[in-house]
Amino acid sequence: MDNLNNVLTFATIIAGFVIALVQVVKVTVNVPKNLIPLIGLAIGLLVGLVAYPFTDLDTALRLWAGGLAGLSATGLFELAFNKREGSTKDV
Repeated sequence: MDNLNNVLTFATIIAGFVIALVQVVKVTVNVPKNLIPLIGLAIGLLVGLVAYPFTDLDTALRLWAGGLAGLSATGLFELAFNKREGSTKDV
């Protein structure tokens, strides 16, 4: 249970960095929109991996935190800044 709390805390801390890096990629590189969550996941994993000097978590736990941060950062940004209209089912 303590590992889960540590992973979630670490994911929360690095999510801001991941959001910023995903935005940099979106602005500088022309990528299809459907690949943005995958890019967010990859950036999250990378940030989690290279953050070893800042935490005593094992590599696997840092990767889990990075993956969670990458996916949640992409979702949070899309939810906050992209207006989506309509419904999921056409009537």
